Amino acid sequence: MDGLIPGDPERIGRYRLLGRLGEGGMGRVYLARSDRGRTVAVKTVREELARMPDFRRRFAQEVKAAQRVGGEWTAPVLDADTEASTPWVATGYVAGPSLAEVVDRQYGPLPAATLRVLAAGLVRALQAIHAAGLVHRDLKPSNVLVTIDGPRVIDFGIARALDVSTQSAEGLTAAGAVVGSPGFMSPEQVRGEKVSYASDVFCLGAVLAYAATGRMPFGTDESGMHALLFRIATEEANLTGISEPWQGLIAGCLAKDPEKRTTLDDLLTAIEDMEGAEAAQGRAWLPGEVLAELGRHAVQLLDSEDPEDRVPVGAPAGGFGPPPSPYSPSTPPPWQGPSPYAAGPAAAQPSPYSTPPPGPGRAATPSPYASPAAVRSAKPLATALQVLLILYTGLALARFNLLTETYSRLNGLPGGSRTNAVGNFTSLRALSYSADILIGILLFAVVVVWVLWFRRVRRNAETFAPGRIRYRPGLAVGSWFIPFANLFMPKQIANDIWTATTGSPTGAGRWLVHAWWWLWLVEFLTELNDYRSWDEAQYARDAMSSALSGQVNSAVGVASAVFAVLFVTRLTALQRKRAAGTAGTG
Repeated sequence: MDGLIPGDPERIGRYRLLGRLGEGGMGRVYLARSDRGRTVAVKTVREELARMPDFRRRFAQEVKAAQRVGGEWTAPVLDADTEASTPWVATGYVAGPSLAEVVDRQYGPLPAATLRVLAAGLVRALQAIHAAGLVHRDLKPSNVLVTIDGPRVIDFGIARALDVSTQSAEGLTAAGAVVGSPGFMSPEQVRGEKVSYASDVFCLGAVLAYAATGRMPFGTDESGMHALLFRIATEEANLTGISEPWQGLIAGCLAKDPEKRTTLDDLLTAIEDMEGAEAAQGRAWLPGEVLAELGRHAVQLLDSEDPEDRVPVGAPAGGFGPPPSPYSPSTPPPWQGPSPYAAGPAAAQPSPYSTPPPGPGRAATPSPYASPAAVRSAKPLATALQVLLILYTGLALARFNLLTETYSRLNGLPGGSRTNAVGNFTSLRALSYSADILIGILLFAVVVVWVLWFRRVRRNAETFAPGRIRYRPGLAVGSWFIPFANLFMPKQIANDIWTATTGSPTGAGRWLVHAWWWLWLVEFLTELNDYRSWDEAQYARDAMSSALSGQVNSAVGVASAVFAVLFVTRLTALQRKRAAGTAGTG
């Protein structure tokens, strides 16, 4: 594990970050601890993937399904925020190396007793994953973690989100992602065919062959990636050196035809019936060398779990902070593919999450995001906007009462009567015109001040979290005038502003964002339906319909204005608090 660097968040959701575990094709992984003290792994999504609507939708679906998988043989999915500007998912942290590190660097091919426990654990993990309706799609040695009490499978289901997005948007290698790892892919993945549960069985066979021999069953990609993929699709695996009955079991998993592969139930039964299985129960399943490494890793983890004692960038060696971990190799083997637990480039990336203000025992360090000079108060514009919205609320209520009176009088006319036969028609029409004109003028003023205020809070949010607002300032402000091009663009920007301001994708009254937006949207749509004034109708029944439509629009307008005031007040106050806290003034 590596320490955090400037630009890394200190918190994501309700988790305090302790260090970096590495980077993979989907994003960066941090070691973190929940408010209740549980150690977790938090994976954040790469920025280019987060901008793909297809990925976000599929990612949310797969995370929801993954949360149904039990945690006995997998790293359980504990929490997630798929709507955040930087989506993330938190899983239980597994304190152990990957199978790739055990076989490739620490021990070599595993003995029969270890292979038996490994195989049974992986089968049970896949059974739990498949029972939740998921296909892992990327079972490989770096996605199998080794612990004292058995193997654990990670990253199940996530590959499907990556698969759908990269294929539909930018190709299989988009954003550095390889969907399925060369050497551990099934023939149907290689050919781009439909992937089923049987695909995971093939990958399992390849993993077991690697664990038993220390080599990949279809060779490496030294002669070229296409040659490796061709061997997977057409040639038999090299199972030389694997003794029976393992050779037969693994060969049954590696059948080219998915229909002819061994099922997980049959495979588990065969493993449990192996000679010596009962005698192995109750004994340590790992070789002594691997157990010793696990013990050293546990000590290092304890040494690294104080988030207050971090080594600043450039600090001399030997200071406070986590020692280097043997489970974070800088150069993974070429076949391994991107592992979420292998250290990658430590390039600093701006984060949308907050840096807490100084407190007791914490040095006051300047924030990489904001300074008092960079953040301009939005309060004057917010105050003007609040006044205008309150005035609009009063006029909308007056218009609602006027239309209610008009509807009542129209309802008293005989059927088929002309509209101008209603009592005080001239006065009612004049009052309606006056109310509409005043509301129109007021709405124009609201639009002008709102755009100025929105521009200000958007710039402040950019100061708090550079590069994390989805659209450039000009397009962000102009989005209010192109609703038919992207009706939800202002809402997306408001979400980004809120997240950058609060430093968290949840909480701090975030429900105001959603309530305000949907009410405004309903008001906008009812306004389109309320295009004709009641007095323009020729007959009373048509005038009543127009008056009723106007009542609905006025009522929704009042609710929309009230929540807009609450939204503006809350966001402005949060930005003032964030600027003051960042500056260290409380």
